[in-house]
Amino acid sequence: MSEIRLAAESRTEFGKGAARRARRAGFVPGVVYGHGHAPVHLNLPGHDLMMALKTPNALLVVPIEGKDEFVLPKAVQREAIKRTIEHVDLLLVKRGEKVTVEIPVHTEGELAPGGNLIENVLNALPIEAEATHLPESVTVSVEGLEAGAAITAGDIALPSGVSLAVEADAVVLQVIGAQAPEATEDEAADEAEATEVVEG
Repeated sequence: MSEIRLAAESRTEFGKGAARRARRAGFVPGVVYGHGHAPVHLNLPGHDLMMALKTPNALLVVPIEGKDEFVLPKAVQREAIKRTIEHVDLLLVKRGEKVTVEIPVHTEGELAPGGNLIENVLNALPIEAEATHLPESVTVSVEGLEAGAAITAGDIALPSGVSLAVEADAVVLQVIGAQAPEATEDEAADEAEATEVVEG
């Protein structure tokens, strides 16, 4: 995973009023914590942060007390309607440190014929890896799978240096059978009438 450098500024004003002023100026308030370090309050460039967070578990580099530090996004607060970023919590990490994160699971291939569907039991796969070498996602093949088939965490091939942070038998996704369309009221009435004629 590549590093994304953000030109963050130290934040000295706090409260809702200060946060609104920062957002009007194009910044997003944030706080960095971890490693027993006192929380560090920053204003981060809003557009650059938005673009960086399009990458899952983006590894960010921000200046803290005159030194570039690695941080990972841990919690992102968004405005309910516009979905703009209101605030971000960042976790301080070190090179070589192992962290636990969740990564998206993508599928490739076609299911067996029959209109079956894929149900995502886990929305993301919990893994443990070095903070500076986190995979963005994993891909699994569903080629030819039929209804009732399932893929567990242990079935997924992980990159070198990455391990599961969930039980290997945990179901990640499963194939469910296509449901027969429900009969319409007219069809149900016709069927009932036909039954009455036969019985009569």
